[in-house]
Amino acid sequence: MKSEIVKIQQAITPLREEIINHKVYSVINDIEDLRVFMEYHIYAVWDFMSLLKSLQIGLTCTRVPWFPVGSANTRSLINEIVAGEESDVDANGMKKSHFELYLEAMVQCGADVAEFDRFANALKGGLVMSDAYIVAETPEAARHFVDYTFSVIEGNKAHEQSSAFTFGREDLIPNMFFSIINDLNKKFPEQISIFKYYLERHIEVDGDHHSHLALEMTAELCGDDQERWLEAEKAAVESLKRRIGLWDGAYEQIVKNKAMTLMSGN
Repeated sequence: MKSEIVKIQQAITPLREEIINHKVYSVINDIEDLRVFMEYHIYAVWDFMSLLKSLQIGLTCTRVPWFPVGSANTRSLINEIVAGEESDVDANGMKKSHFELYLEAMVQCGADVAEFDRFANALKGGLVMSDAYIVAETPEAARHFVDYTFSVIEGNKAHEQSSAFTFGREDLIPNMFFSIINDLNKKFPEQISIFKYYLERHIEVDGDHHSHLALEMTAELCGDDQERWLEAEKAAVESLKRRIGLWDGAYEQIVKNKAMTLMSGN
């Protein structure tokens, strides 16, 4: 493994630990708490796909007439990741993107998908991101998270995008959270089974095979350019800081909801 990759991994270790040990996991005790978590997390699942597609657009030819772009190895890496993320399989063997699978998990769990639907439909209708937030009433923490991702996309530097994608991935899920989901699934299999499958599938595919491909892609895009490696490290660090902020927002909302429930019960 390249020494520069190791350097980035060392730089982000404290942030990764902070995410893995985040207090949000300690307050997810029932389905209502999980619903709130998912309503925040969906923004990360979606903008993860947006970042991925931006990389594919930049690293391959998506126009006609077609001509080869960049290195064949980089094209192969990004196309393989896209295929796995955009057209994986659900528990019944049906082709689905991980994003679509997550939305199905939200519906099954009873989480509110209306907010994100308003956000997505506003963007599809031509509104800019800031106006789409207003229409959807997107939580502030989710806005900050998505804003950074799209600043990286709009910066149009493939090595920064690759680093944010590689090191800010969805593999930062602690064993404690899996235990929580497994316990909830035993009690409410008709509401949790899709989310449980999503986590297992996502970690199986992304946390192993795709992570190796992404590391190779980042290394190739940075090459021997030390300035690119510094920019890649900054992108990785900031991506994880924004993830912590997203989790902070989910935590605060869950705690607030619990307090309101307690007050109404009295």
